[in-house]
Amino acid sequence: GDGFRFAGKLGHTVTPLKPSLIPFVTEETWVKDLAGLSLRNVDVSLWKHGKKLASQFGEMLFTHTGVSGPVILMLSSQAAHKPKWEFPMQLRIDLKPALSKEKLDARLRRDFEKYIRKEAANGLKDLLPQRLIPIVLDQAGIAAACPVNQISREQRQDLVDTLKALSLTVTGTRPIEEAIVTAGGIAVKEINPKMMESKLVPNLYFAGEVIDIDAFTGGYNLQAAFSTGFVAGTAAATKECIPCEN
Repeated sequence: GDGFRFAGKLGHTVTPLKPSLIPFVTEETWVKDLAGLSLRNVDVSLWKHGKKLASQFGEMLFTHTGVSGPVILMLSSQAAHKPKWEFPMQLRIDLKPALSKEKLDARLRRDFEKYIRKEAANGLKDLLPQRLIPIVLDQAGIAAACPVNQISREQRQDLVDTLKALSLTVTGTRPIEEAIVTAGGIAVKEINPKMMESKLVPNLYFAGEVIDIDAFTGGYNLQAAFSTGFVAGTAAATKECIPCEN
C-alpha cells in the first residue's frame, strides 16, 4: 500500500480500494465437505432481491470457506465495481446449463429407470460428482437412502430445480490481502496515458496495479502491468529532466 500513500501525500486522488479477483465466502458450511471439488461448464449467477445481477459460464471450485475458480473471480471483479451490490447476495449454480428443465427431467427418468433398484444417491452417479450428490439431494429434500422407485414426480421436479439453481448465500469475500488484484487506486484522469507521468508532479510515473485499472482473470492484469511499466520506464529514461537547484 506504500504507492497509494506516496501518491496521496503528493496530492493525487486515490479512489476507494476493494478486493478484485477474489474468492467468495459463503454462509453455508457444507462447502467444506466439497473443498477441492472443481466443476466445469457450469453457469454461475449472482442475485439480489430476486434480480439477477450478473452471470458467468465456465469453471468454479469449492473451498473450505466458500467458492473460487475463474467464474467466481470474474463475478467478484464485477461486484468490486458495483457499489450497490451489497452483501449478502445469492449465488446460483446451474449444474447442467446445456439442458432445459424438460430435457434434464427426461435424463433423470432414464437414469432412475437404469438404477431403479438402487438408492437415490446411486441413481445420480452418472450425472454428478460423487461428493456433490448428497448435497444436491439434501437441498432437494430427498433422503440419500430413498429408493429410486419411491421418488415421486414432485420430488423429481424439486431435484431438477436444485440442479438448475443450487443456491449459496455469499456473505462477503476473503480479505483484500488474498485478492489477485486490487480495484481502485490512483485516478487515471491525473495521469498522462502517453507517458504514464503524473499530471500533478513532474517526473513522477505510475505503472501497474497502483493505478485505478483492473480487469478480468486471464492475463489481462499482467499485460496492463507490463504495458504501463514499459511506457513509464521508456518515458522516464528518455525524458530530459531539469536539474534540481541546490
